[in-house]
Amino acid sequence: MVRHPPVIAAWGMGVDSTAMIIEWIARGLPLSVVLTADTGIEREETYAFLPVFQRWMSDRGIEHHVVRYTPRHFRHWPPYFTLLENCLTNAPLPSISFGRHSCSQKWKIQPQDGWVAAGQPARDCWAEGGRVVKLIGYDMSPADSRRYAHREGHVSALYDYRYPLREWGWDRTACADRIRAEGLPIPIKSACWLCAAQKVEELESLPRWCLRLIVLVEARAAPRLRTVEGLWRRSTKKRPGSMTRHIHDRKLLPAAEIDAIISGAPVDLVDFQRVAADMPAAERLPMRDWVERFNAGVERLSA
Repeated sequence: MVRHPPVIAAWGMGVDSTAMIIEWIARGLPLSVVLTADTGIEREETYAFLPVFQRWMSDRGIEHHVVRYTPRHFRHWPPYFTLLENCLTNAPLPSISFGRHSCSQKWKIQPQDGWVAAGQPARDCWAEGGRVVKLIGYDMSPADSRRYAHREGHVSALYDYRYPLREWGWDRTACADRIRAEGLPIPIKSACWLCAAQKVEELESLPRWCLRLIVLVEARAAPRLRTVEGLWRRSTKKRPGSMTRHIHDRKLLPAAEIDAIISGAPVDLVDFQRVAADMPAAERLPMRDWVERFNAGVERLSA
C-alpha cells in the first residue's frame, strides 16, 4: 500500500468545489495539486472568479493548473480548441442535450486525468499498486445527491474518489457560508453557457454575444436533429426545447438579427470549412478566426 498517494482536487470554479478546497486546507489535510478544466465557454462571471481563487491558492502555496482538452486530428476541418468550436466544426449539440454526459468526460475529466497520468507522482503511485486520491465537490443537496448516486459504486484501478462535502454533511448553503467566512466572493454556479442544464433565468442573464452564438449553434445543428428540438432537448411547461425559440419569444435579441444568423451564418461557416479542406493542415486558420469574424459582424449589424 502506498503511504502517501497524490491527492488531486477537481476545482470546477463553482461554490461546492471552492468550499471543499478551503475547508480541506483549513483542516490541514494533504493536497498535491488543484486542477481546473476549462471548456472555453464558461460564463463571464466564472472567468472573473478564476484569478481571485488562484491568488488565494498561490498565497497558501497550493499548486494549481488550468488544463484543456486539445484535439490533435482535424482531418479536413479547421482546428478547434473549445466546446463551442467543436459544435460549430462538426455540427453536433453538446451531448447533454441528448441526455448523455460525454462532453463532461471529454472536456473536463479527460484533460485532468491526462495531466495526472503525465506526472511522476501518479506513475510511481500506480507502479506500487496504489491509487491517486481525487476529491470531487458533490454536496448533500438533492441535485448533487442524484449526481452522487449515479457515480456511487464507480470503481477505478487508478483513482480513489472521495467526496469530502458529503463526508462532512455539507449542503450548498454551508459551502457558501464557508466561502464567505474566508472573505471571498461567492462564485456563481459553474456551467457552460451552452449547457442544457441551465435554467431559464440563467439563459436570460447571458450577454448578447452568448445568445447570438447559441442561435448559431442550434442553426448549425438543425439539419441533423431528429430526436431533440434544440439545446434544451424537448419543450416543457416552463420553456421550449429550443433556446433560440426562447430568445426569440422573450425578445432577448431582435427577430431580424436571429433570422439573419439562421439564414446566413451556417452557410458562411460551411464555406469557411470548404476552403480549409483544400489547404495544407499546417496552413488552415483555426475555427476561432471564423468565430471572431462572426462576432464582429453581428456587432456591426446590431449597432
